[in-house]
Amino acid sequence: MDSNSVLSVFKEITRIPRESGHEGPMTAFLQKFAADRNLTCKTDKTGNVLIIKGATPGRMHIAPLVLQAHQDMVCEKKGSFEFDFRKDPIPYEIEDGWMIARDTTLGADDGIGIAACLALLDSDLPMGKVECLFTISEETGMDGAFALEKGFFDGKTLINLDSEDEGQLFVGCAGGIDTRAEIRYETEPLEKNFKPMRLRISGATGGHSGDDINKERANVLQQLCRFLYTQLQYDYQLISISGGNKANAICREAEAVIAVPDDEFQDMVTDFQAFSQIVKDEFKNTESELKFESKGIRYSGEAISSDVAGDIIATLNACPHGVVAMSTDIPGLVETSTNFAIVKTEKDNRITVVTNQRSSVNSALHAIAEKVEAVFILGGFDVEHTGEYPGWKPNLDSRILEQSIKSYRKLFGTEPEVKAIHAGLECGLFLEKFPDLDMISFGPTLRGVHAPGERLELASLDKFVELLKDIVTNFV
Repeated sequence: MDSNSVLSVFKEITRIPRESGHEGPMTAFLQKFAADRNLTCKTDKTGNVLIIKGATPGRMHIAPLVLQAHQDMVCEKKGSFEFDFRKDPIPYEIEDGWMIARDTTLGADDGIGIAACLALLDSDLPMGKVECLFTISEETGMDGAFALEKGFFDGKTLINLDSEDEGQLFVGCAGGIDTRAEIRYETEPLEKNFKPMRLRISGATGGHSGDDINKERANVLQQLCRFLYTQLQYDYQLISISGGNKANAICREAEAVIAVPDDEFQDMVTDFQAFSQIVKDEFKNTESELKFESKGIRYSGEAISSDVAGDIIATLNACPHGVVAMSTDIPGLVETSTNFAIVKTEKDNRITVVTNQRSSVNSALHAIAEKVEAVFILGGFDVEHTGEYPGWKPNLDSRILEQSIKSYRKLFGTEPEVKAIHAGLECGLFLEKFPDLDMISFGPTLRGVHAPGERLELASLDKFVELLKDIVTNFV
């Protein structure tokens, strides 16, 4: 087992459809992998897969070690790129030491974790019993981890392979919750002498709503709502607004369709251009590709009733986004955040909104979710919270942490960072079901996850694989 064998398996995985909720082809691939090698494999009713490799001679006395990755990936693409995640292989390039998917997500989150497990199972390394757990739908609600049955695996030590910074060992993570708001509206005819137009913002970097939330990236949905709110002084009609695809991704593209009086059309175009310069100036250090477009369109339908349109825009503009609090225990760690993720104007006269809250403090998680709820209740929306999952409290006395630090120091002659992460990992849920688990999480360096342009640093993959091998072969 080396980084080349891991990368070879991962390249094969990029050809397998594995969108969250549609992991069937990935599950079948794992089952066939086990069958072809006469490895024990079991699949639960949810779709979680466990592949077991028995201990090598002389290692029978060693306790089982669990390695864990998730089967699904975030499926995001550039709006203009023709691509079907349900059937098309991920297009990638190797350039300047990185494996990159320029127009889609790469799926190294967490395909590289799967690949590392499979390469290990396919190796002849001397080791104790290894149980490789592959959960489903981690990205959309941790469904597999929630449904995992007690006793599905035997090990008391688990290594999660779903982190994104080589040189860092993670021992804690944030919990999270999604908040969904919905409002129904009546419609009205377009006013005479009103001209429909589309306002669109695109080209933002986007990224992971946990790991990237503190990197001052533009949420273009937030910016579009900001502009529409400033224009409420004008007599325009709102037809639709939409933006975002995933609760756990920072919105990269958003658009609104409005109708304005003919004699104010050019004023709206001019104002939008002026606003674009304001936003570009504000994000000049983090966003270089922002694009603002305004143009007239053909439209013969109706608009959202003016009785509620202004309240909708005001409510969306008031929705918080970004870092809420930094940790006072761990320097540099985001404690609490909220992501204004998705707005959709549905065909049945509904607007739906999805936000995602995270915190390493359970009371703070509920407080920010309740604040978001209050904003939408005041705006006349119905609100519900879904998909809550617990955080993972750090255990600095962990035995697997101690061994991992020793391995890293021995291999690379330097100390790893021991950290908690603001992103959500399944470890908190595992701990609820298996209270005696000793856990750690680490991985190679990934950048731009949950957004087109996601990339894997190949030099970090070398170190990740060497560390994993050393820990597994020396685990006692």
